[in-house]
Amino acid sequence: MEASIISLAGNPNVGKSTLFNALTGMNQHTGNWAGKTVSNATGEFEYNGHKFIFVDVPGTYSLRAVSAEEECARDFICFGSAEASVVVCDATCLERNLNLVLQTIEVSPKTLVCINLLDEAESKGIRVDIERLESLLGVPVCGITARTGKGIPEMCGKLYDMVFSEAPPNPIQILYDDNIENAIDKIIPLISGKVRRLPERFTALKILENDESTIHKIEEYENISLSGNPELDEIRSQCENISDSITASVIRKAEEIANECVVTGDRAYKRDRMIDNIITSRRFGIPLMILLLGLILWITIEGANIPSDILSGFLFGIGDKLSELILRTNAPEWVEGVLIQGIYKVLAWVVSVMLPPMAIFFPLFTLLEDFGYLPRVAFNLDRCFKCANACGKQSLTMCMGFGCNAVGVTGCRIIDSPRERLIAILTNSFVPCNGRFPTIIAIISMFFITSGGFGSSLLSSGILLLTILLGIAMTLIISKLLSVTILKGIPSSFTLELPPYRKPQFSKVIIRSILDRTLFVLGRACIVAIPSGLIIWILANININDISLLSYCADFLDPFGEFIGLDGVILLAFILGFPANEIVVPIIIMTYLAEGSILELSDLNQLKELFINNGWDISTAVCMLIFTLFHFPCSTTCLTIKKETGSIKWTVTAFILPVIIGIILCSAVNFLFGIFS
Repeated sequence: MEASIISLAGNPNVGKSTLFNALTGMNQHTGNWAGKTVSNATGEFEYNGHKFIFVDVPGTYSLRAVSAEEECARDFICFGSAEASVVVCDATCLERNLNLVLQTIEVSPKTLVCINLLDEAESKGIRVDIERLESLLGVPVCGITARTGKGIPEMCGKLYDMVFSEAPPNPIQILYDDNIENAIDKIIPLISGKVRRLPERFTALKILENDESTIHKIEEYENISLSGNPELDEIRSQCENISDSITASVIRKAEEIANECVVTGDRAYKRDRMIDNIITSRRFGIPLMILLLGLILWITIEGANIPSDILSGFLFGIGDKLSELILRTNAPEWVEGVLIQGIYKVLAWVVSVMLPPMAIFFPLFTLLEDFGYLPRVAFNLDRCFKCANACGKQSLTMCMGFGCNAVGVTGCRIIDSPRERLIAILTNSFVPCNGRFPTIIAIISMFFITSGGFGSSLLSSGILLLTILLGIAMTLIISKLLSVTILKGIPSSFTLELPPYRKPQFSKVIIRSILDRTLFVLGRACIVAIPSGLIIWILANININDISLLSYCADFLDPFGEFIGLDGVILLAFILGFPANEIVVPIIIMTYLAEGSILELSDLNQLKELFINNGWDISTAVCMLIFTLFHFPCSTTCLTIKKETGSIKWTVTAFILPVIIGIILCSAVNFLFGIFS
């Protein structure tokens, strides 16, 4: 079946990816903040027996590209050979969205305009006259609510009719200043017959603007040469401030159309402005952000304790039964050791310790994202990152790192400046990912909490919050150091859209966060844990002179480990845990236990007793917290850094940088404890 390729465009945060998911059924995560999509996503669906391939391009405000995202969107809309374009607009701020619509229909006359978020507009007293808008634009227009699916069937019908109609749309033509129109009339005869796939008027405008990037793409796309043409240069030299004049004409036309089609009520924006006056204020913004993060951490810790205990008891109980079953078959003891003591019990640890907190933390974090709070976090932290000579968008990539540092590194694509993007990549692992959270929580629970109840969970969440704030503070400090040394430069400015607050779709948020994030990350950890558990058990059970290979390695590292307040076993665990942070503690347990098997986790007191018997004290626990926060990124993150930077040098730098910080801080803590003990 022959398919029609359709570009799906729109400003950031207009529900474009939500519509994409609704049409194609793909599980691309949607979020309520600008810059969510950083590369093209493709999906397909059928309507009336015909297949449509939708390409979801990055959110962009203009086809006059000034960022990597806008350039990606422009290249596909203009040169991606799509048969038609769909532009999604936000009904609550239509005037701003119409700028992109007017630019798109200049290059792609077959454009369908989707006015999304009609329910939100109605709640704010905003009404859009769809019929009048369609008449003024000269292209099909439909109203939808992508979150609920309302209007999507009608949209598909209009798209089908537009693609297969013998009479193409007759879109509005923007009239520019007289000198620009005269120049266009002179250029078109010079390029007529040479430009076959793009509209001649659009090409003439780009030549007038002297948009070198777009002109180069046009030359490649049309296989022609436009540079160095004296006639074109002469025409262009006769016009001044061309780009500003063209932009002003588009903005004026968008304003005229919006004034005719949009009726705004008194309720519009009052609620959002009232809330923003509090949570983005200089006085309350950052304290409220810290309190909210602390609340999320408290809910995570308090809610994960009982499920984790139940899950560990259940899984380790199954392990005991499986062990008995294998031994009854008269299989060699090493078979039971490899399968149960090595592989299964490491898996049981990973699942029982990681699953409950992730199943709570990720949905809560996603709810904040969908509600529209994360852009406010970026707004509040923008001043801090600017003081560090970095980009405010780095706060968004830092938030992504809480889920997975590899995802945070990929998210750094939203930062336009190569220098600032590199700073964000090098410091992304300074915030703890989901793989490090369980270890940090377990250490806090064992060594810093002496009693149970509400107070203990509150105290543990407070200590966890301080640990995270240390990571954020170090991110700012190292960003500043990098920006005044090897990555010198002035911080760039950027436009951050504060989207309207929206009621999250709780059921979809929970399902998507569990499937897309929790289970995905847990699955990755389990895949890594299986071979790691096998290798660790083998090293722990092959003895030379009655000493295991694992112990030999730990003894070799012990002098340096003691220097930084740890021991050789802990350092060895971090080294062997390079594939995934989740398996660091299981390695420590298996190395400490002479028989090379893992301890059941039905009671953290047992684990604490094991650690104390092997020389741990409060100083070791503090250093363990610090080194868990500041050590080399996992293998997945390192591979992602290599892919994003294309450089071994910067990958090695990202690997070494947190290790140096961890060693310095741990040595200082160990020295101080030594003085005062």
